[in-house]
Amino acid sequence: MKAARLQVIGTVAGLIGVWAMTAGGCANEQQKRGQELYAHYCMHCHGESGRQNEGFNWSAMPDPKPKDLSNKSEMSTFKDEDIFNTISRDMKDTSEGGDKIGDDEFAVPTMPTFKYTLSEDEIWAIVGHVRTLHGMKLEFKVEERKKELAEGLKAAQEKFDASKQAYEAAEKKASEDAEKKSAETKKDVDVDESAYAKEQAAMGQAKKELDAAQLALNNFSGRPGKGTSVARPDLTATAEQAAQQAELGKRLYQNKYGCNGCHSIGGEGGKVGPALDRAGFRLNGTWVYRWLKNPQAMKPETRMPALGLSDADAKAVAHYLNTLRAPKEDPAAPKPAS
Repeated sequence: MKAARLQVIGTVAGLIGVWAMTAGGCANEQQKRGQELYAHYCMHCHGESGRQNEGFNWSAMPDPKPKDLSNKSEMSTFKDEDIFNTISRDMKDTSEGGDKIGDDEFAVPTMPTFKYTLSEDEIWAIVGHVRTLHGMKLEFKVEERKKELAEGLKAAQEKFDASKQAYEAAEKKASEDAEKKSAETKKDVDVDESAYAKEQAAMGQAKKELDAAQLALNNFSGRPGKGTSVARPDLTATAEQAAQQAELGKRLYQNKYGCNGCHSIGGEGGKVGPALDRAGFRLNGTWVYRWLKNPQAMKPETRMPALGLSDADAKAVAHYLNTLRAPKEDPAAPKPAS
């Protein structure tokens, strides 16, 4: 444990030193990466320069349309953190009776979250590029954020080590007390676990904090969910249950995850992704579920982000898509007059 602790502290110290020395070079790399990420994930809706009706998907999207990112008078009213939190957030069910939404929470279904797709560092790079679209610069200190997370991990490791040491000492004393009483009474005496319950609880809490600090540092530079496999779901349902699930899935499709911002049904909706009129014929329910949970695991360069669907939500949307079984178009049929 001591060696592992020293390794963590040494690694953190090394990272801080490297980050400090390379901050200038990282800034240029961050700008380039922000432009590339924006082009891949954002440009189809927001346009190359952020102007409305510039992206090829803009006119096909349901209201509200994407904001004009080139409008400095409006965009300057947002802090860097506001833009970051818009890009990295949990999706909200905007249906009547859906999620409780605070006055300061961004809840536009057709603007997807990238919280479960991109690293924090990548999202800050996008924020930096968005700032250039209205003639501003990123003020948020990304390098300081890296250092803060690294130091947080170091502090969490030290707290865990101390709590573990206290727990082991208390447990050892309780065992020694039990052995002593056994010798005195000539009877077996159980260890009093309550004597070290407080230290055990403190160690458990410290372990949670250590895991959270490690995850935060990992997610800063690494993409969340990368390499994570999605278990096969049980989509078995009675006809009544499937109908109820499909009804819920339709609501989530439109009002929480904004799938209609990129996909169309009956000619209504976006055109980034494929039309879903015949999804019930074309797509397997298990595949749909796994795609919804982690599209990058199945196609790393897809533009579709992971939207943070719960298992229940993914099942409901899969049931809804299974109901989409429009007849195949007859190419010989006459087209309606325009």
